[in-house]
Amino acid sequence: MRIFFFLLVATIGLAACQQTPAPADELTPLSDPVEFLQDVESQSLELAKEAGAAYWVRATHITPDTAVLASKAGERQLAFQSKVIEQARQLKDLPMDAESARAIELILRGSSLPAPDDAAKRAELSTLATELEGIYGAGKYCDPKTNVCSTLPELENVLAKSRDYAEQLNAWAGWRTISPPMRPMYERFVELANEGAREVGAKDLGDLWKGGYDMGVAEFEQESERLWNQVEPLYEELHCHVRAQLGETYGEDLVPSTGSIPAHLLGNMWSQSWGNIYDLLEPYPGVASLDVNKALVEQNYDAVRMTQTAEAFFTSLGLPELPDSFWTNSMLTKPADRDVVCHASAWDLDNGNDPRIKQCVEVNEEQLSTLHHELGHIYYYLMYKEQRPLFKGGAHDGFHEAIGDTIVLSMTPAYLKAKGLVPEVIQSQQATINEQMKLALDKIAFLPFGKLIDQWRWQVFSGAISPESYNAGWWNLRTRYQGIAPAVERTEADFDPGAKYHIPGNTPYTRYFLSHVMQFQFHKALCEAAGYEGPLHNCSIYDSKAAGEKLGQMLSMGASQPWPEAMYALTGQREMDASPIIDYFQPLMGYLQEQNKDRQCGW
Repeated sequence: MRIFFFLLVATIGLAACQQTPAPADELTPLSDPVEFLQDVESQSLELAKEAGAAYWVRATHITPDTAVLASKAGERQLAFQSKVIEQARQLKDLPMDAESARAIELILRGSSLPAPDDAAKRAELSTLATELEGIYGAGKYCDPKTNVCSTLPELENVLAKSRDYAEQLNAWAGWRTISPPMRPMYERFVELANEGAREVGAKDLGDLWKGGYDMGVAEFEQESERLWNQVEPLYEELHCHVRAQLGETYGEDLVPSTGSIPAHLLGNMWSQSWGNIYDLLEPYPGVASLDVNKALVEQNYDAVRMTQTAEAFFTSLGLPELPDSFWTNSMLTKPADRDVVCHASAWDLDNGNDPRIKQCVEVNEEQLSTLHHELGHIYYYLMYKEQRPLFKGGAHDGFHEAIGDTIVLSMTPAYLKAKGLVPEVIQSQQATINEQMKLALDKIAFLPFGKLIDQWRWQVFSGAISPESYNAGWWNLRTRYQGIAPAVERTEADFDPGAKYHIPGNTPYTRYFLSHVMQFQFHKALCEAAGYEGPLHNCSIYDSKAAGEKLGQMLSMGASQPWPEAMYALTGQREMDASPIIDYFQPLMGYLQEQNKDRQCGW
């Protein structure tokens, strides 16, 4: 779920209002870091307002005209950003106060899309970025057998609900017909983005991204691998059990008892979360039914009421109500009259004064959880609103992604019962295993996917994966980390990475892997702040003002301190730690090991 900060240091910064900002070469002369930073922040806010409006319109009304507006706004932003980074490099060794040094450091990290210092190349890069996202947003699959055209949400519903092998495979392969036209565009996009990264002092764009975590590039690579090693045994046990159960459903001729799982059978277009096949995997059928979807429909929930329910969790912690502008300006349902980018995202369009979300909300539990996730971003915006502009961001990008999902961990059966969305809560070992299986199919299944997306891009940016092997490199990593494989032949005529929004949208993805680790770490700390005693998986911080105060204090820090300080403020630790995941899922781990004792696990 992409988030948009629209400031120089946070992402591409896509932005602009009707007022034309001063040219980048009119920044304060390079003699006073404080004056330079004030000038940068003033101009970046104007650019952010402009490009934010342009890209919002583009995402919510996909036409050739909005593509032109967004591309031009992005081009101006890229030019400004390149100049600022160049000048900040000249200032970084001058004497200055600690706050200014932190601000300069954040500037030098660049953005997710640095542009070459060449007007024609900047224009080309901005156009490519806009067109790639537009192709994805307008994508439809027209089945040649039926002449019926389907949108992504419609195809996703097939994978979520159908148990017909051929129907699922058709939907899975059909969506991937939208991405081959992206391939030559993406190759050129990589060339230009790498050139921009080298001009700001990085080896390539991947190294620039990896340098954004208050540690060295090699140290960060080691850290992400360390975290994966902590959780890999739990994922392997889950994979082994899911493969066996799918074999029972579809037959061993379609799902062998060893090797990789066919990618289209896991209930999700990208096999990134498997919760939609819980009905095939429920350990103890009928025990502690958690059919939230049925309750939402029966109780006439709609997009607004679901969003209000998510807001109510945050306000129960003592955090403020959403501003009126949120309800006026957000897009909560898919318009019937135009193409939009339905991928859920949170936006901060006016320096904290106009937070909003874009989501094609459907009435189901997954979308309710997504709303909690997106409001996690919104509340981060609101809480660090008083920070200076260059500090308006997460402590690192994984922090921003973790907040809403931390709240989702508190959507326990007891919480859902209090909201009238599940019947009487049953406390038993069987009920616990059912609950944990349902959650693990989303949270644990996601971990290798969250890691490999940027593993692929880092290798693409470095040249380790050449354009001639984009698709082969993609599937090698998906098999290595996830243990999944396509059920039909894929070749270099395909461009399957482009069928995942974050590739054409150029959104770094390691943040999601880190967030899935940290949300359990945050959850444990907030439960302790709330005074909770008992198994971690039963804890909900709903209505705890003590937990809300601790969370709010961390959120209000923004990016003003290195992330270990923000981590310490919330958890008392200064490193990321996956051990709370293992603690949380200990009951399920025991169940899986028992189920798998006579199976050959791995792939």
